[in-house]
Amino acid sequence: MSDETKRRRPGRYGQDEIERNRLEPWPNPRPARDYVVHFEIPEFTCLCPRSGFPDFATIVIDYVPGPSVLELKSLKLYINGFRDRALSHEGATNDILDDLVAALEPRWMRVVGEFNVRGNIKTVVTAEHAQEGYAGPRPAYRRPTFTGI
Repeated sequence: MSDETKRRRPGRYGQDEIERNRLEPWPNPRPARDYVVHFEIPEFTCLCPRSGFPDFATIVIDYVPGPSVLELKSLKLYINGFRDRALSHEGATNDILDDLVAALEPRWMRVVGEFNVRGNIKTVVTAEHAQEGYAGPRPAYRRPTFTGI
């Protein structure tokens, strides 16, 4: 089947976009200033590596940009790429941090995975990165505030 035929198949558009996506850094509009960018991603899913059942979480990302900021559509597609991946809560949170640090070279970044209760246990995983010598803002963690529409 040709690539053109695949692109026209119903239900493939999103999957194709996710497969082709790469995290896209954009030039930081204020590279001399330390400022904090805050993202809340309330519909994160991945698969439990043991059971194969879906795990749900809100991912919270705070960062102080270095040379780049993140294009939001690329972040959305990147996050959606986790939905069929089997990995632990710890693995998912740390993979997100590692990939974002590699793409953006932030001065400071924190990624928190607030996973939904499963088996009567709520899991919160926090992973952080800072450039050597970084002394700028590191805001206190704020629990997700998104409450839906």
